[in-house]
Amino acid sequence: MLSSIRAAEASSSLSPGDAALLRFPAALEILEADFWIQYNELGGIHDDEVPSGRGNPAYTEALEVIEDEMRDYIHDNTDDEITHHQFLNAYLFSRGAPRANLNAFRTLMGSTATGVNRALIGHRLTNLTQLTIDNSWWTRYRDDSHNPDLNPNHVFPQAVPTLAVNRHTAIPRTDADTSNPNFLQAIANTAAFHFPTIEQGGTSLYAALAQRATDVEVLRVLMSIGPTETMHFQTWSDVAGNAPPLQAIDPVTGVFVKFPDLEVENELFDKALIMPEPCPFLSASLPIVSIIRPTKTEGVAMATLQFLRNMGLFIGQSQAFFAYMTQLAQEADAATRGF
Repeated sequence: MLSSIRAAEASSSLSPGDAALLRFPAALEILEADFWIQYNELGGIHDDEVPSGRGNPAYTEALEVIEDEMRDYIHDNTDDEITHHQFLNAYLFSRGAPRANLNAFRTLMGSTATGVNRALIGHRLTNLTQLTIDNSWWTRYRDDSHNPDLNPNHVFPQAVPTLAVNRHTAIPRTDADTSNPNFLQAIANTAAFHFPTIEQGGTSLYAALAQRATDVEVLRVLMSIGPTETMHFQTWSDVAGNAPPLQAIDPVTGVFVKFPDLEVENELFDKALIMPEPCPFLSASLPIVSIIRPTKTEGVAMATLQFLRNMGLFIGQSQAFFAYMTQLAQEADAATRGF
């Protein structure tokens, strides 16, 4: 009897708000899978789980300077994101709700370097060649005195300031980008900081959206996927600290980048301090505590979309794409928890 009731509840329709809380991350996971597939094509492992591409030896070697298990990590992160959007859309369909669909927007060029899936050139959703990477998460998670939810005007320093300005490529755009070993290492270093920057965003997003869920199963879905983003972030935040110090100039754009040595005594920058430092939470009158931050729920979907847009991930996308994503974000932000 109980199993029949639960089956009926699981198949019942979702409220518009709960559906929106899943549809927006489903769309983001499609976007995330798109760029992780690009990384995997060039620097990951190609198998039945993630078959696209055949690898770029020079780029892969530069990535492995940072982490010798990089190919495995890229592959597994790619596989995870693919399963996230497939599950979320399948779950939405099973509950009678519309799914996220971005197929009409697969129009971006992407890389043409050796190793990419040639059939996908001109059919990407995301742009990895013009990134501005806000890496202030590095100090945010090492700061024991500030929380962006309580201190929204506090400026957390960047670990790599030059990545946070101008546009940088995280993959070889063409084979010409692999001819200069120093510049190619700068590209790999850029990727190494892009990885955790994306995953810390997902870490906060799921925790923030979950606070709006009414359906207990929707809450379970959000709280079950979100921590995997945290596991990705923890892995990549450790890896990023191994990016070798260097400076380079992009031969195509003239943009300068400098990666500092992060093996330092300063606790805000020390690469060894990868555990989230306790910080204020909810109220400055309460004891500090080790937490994910930010997790404030108001406006989180639109803020996430704007963060990704500012990153340059969507350079070249159409106004129709932005209109669609904005609608999904606004619907998620409008969801309210009911009882």
